Amino acid sequence: MKDFSYNAVMARSNEIMKKALGIDYSSFESGSASFDYEKMMCEVGYSLEEIIAIQRSVGVGNTPLIELKNITELVRKYSKKNYGARIFIKDEASNPSGSFKARRASNAVYYAKSKGYKGVIAATSGNYGAAVASQAAMQGLKCIIIQECYDSIKKGQPEILEKARACEAYGAEVVQLSVGPELFYIFLKTLEETGFFNASLYTPFGIAGVETLGYEIVNEIRERVGADPTAIVCTNAGGGNLTGTARGVLKAGALNTRIIGASVSLKGLHMGSDDHFNKKSFTTGHTGFGIPFATNPDRSDVPRSAARPLRYMDEYYTLNQGEVFYTTEMLAQLEGLERGPAGCVSLAAAFSIAQTMPSDEIIVVQETEYTGAGKHINAQLSFARDNGIDIFFGDSSLEVAGENIILPSNPSLIHAKEVDLNHTRHSFIKNVLEKHSDLSDSDIEFLALETKSSKEFVLDCINCIKK
Repeated sequence: MKDFSYNAVMARSNEIMKKALGIDYSSFESGSASFDYEKMMCEVGYSLEEIIAIQRSVGVGNTPLIELKNITELVRKYSKKNYGARIFIKDEASNPSGSFKARRASNAVYYAKSKGYKGVIAATSGNYGAAVASQAAMQGLKCIIIQECYDSIKKGQPEILEKARACEAYGAEVVQLSVGPELFYIFLKTLEETGFFNASLYTPFGIAGVETLGYEIVNEIRERVGADPTAIVCTNAGGGNLTGTARGVLKAGALNTRIIGASVSLKGLHMGSDDHFNKKSFTTGHTGFGIPFATNPDRSDVPRSAARPLRYMDEYYTLNQGEVFYTTEMLAQLEGLERGPAGCVSLAAAFSIAQTMPSDEIIVVQETEYTGAGKHINAQLSFARDNGIDIFFGDSSLEVAGENIILPSNPSLIHAKEVDLNHTRHSFIKNVLEKHSDLSDSDIEFLALETKSSKEFVLDCINCIKK
């Protein structure tokens, strides 16, 4: 009998991961801090064209690209003359499970089936769980989804409960936990007990699956307007959405397209806090994931995360919760598209950013997600009010996460706030130095790639940190 105590399971984590993924992460290590990222991505074993074929075989991808003409017209009312870029949106809610996560799941589950695994497991409270469950049903595999769902008094967020319902509808078993450190332990223990495949969000399989999204966007915009998109805005949480999309954009040859990240600001709330858990109205697409995973991507459930957003991000913006809820309703009432609020984070950012761009430029909102039941803004706002959050119209810049949600009193108050990426890069390098004090030349080169900067920038940061 194996020892399944917390300490024993955690001590076996590398062994468990290797069996559950079929990837030996040690083979990519090349320095004290560096590793061969592109070699790791090659573990996918499929070309972009093969991944497209895999996805098409299960109805994933090739989603509509819609020009938001009415919202673009509204943008131009608040822009100076000859400004207000055209806004397009990629309607990923058209995928089988209702979000772009179907692209990640289709690749991972297909791989698991090809390698003889009998089932798949994912630890997620988001759309990815439904995507994995949907794809597992198509491939005839068993599926277990592990969620952080409740606070300590078993009060569950409506959005997470809705996603549990969706997972169960696709035939998955859902293990629901309260917020806390036990999630990774239960995840590892279940992987070891079942021998199932680790369909993590952060493997090369998942990230490569999103490359088709960026690739489609570029080629479809070229067909529609005869040019590359000026900018693509990606909702950013764990970083895989932005990473995969950006890699697809580069594979399509759009080297000058700006890759922009957008997150809901939950400044002041701690994601692991029992008290704060139900005081936030977004379970993904927020800074509680976006900042920590950008500055320390290997905090994920695999030894080396394939989601590394700082490698690809040109700009990063935050929005308040009220601005995103307002934009979600705007999309429904002006464009006839009722979609979930988490997918509208990037749309809220695009509404603001488009006002600074000439009217002949193109900005693409990279994804939508399905809505309904607990994911709908009415459910989210009702839950917030029940948890003591004040909700009113006014100046949304005054919103305080965990205390109030301020819906902007007019569209001009939707204002995306730019994050200082150099500060984020500095934090990334500081986190690396805390683990690896002595860095080689190859480590410095690696950090320059990781932060999309230069060796000089990395050395300046190191000198500053060590003073």
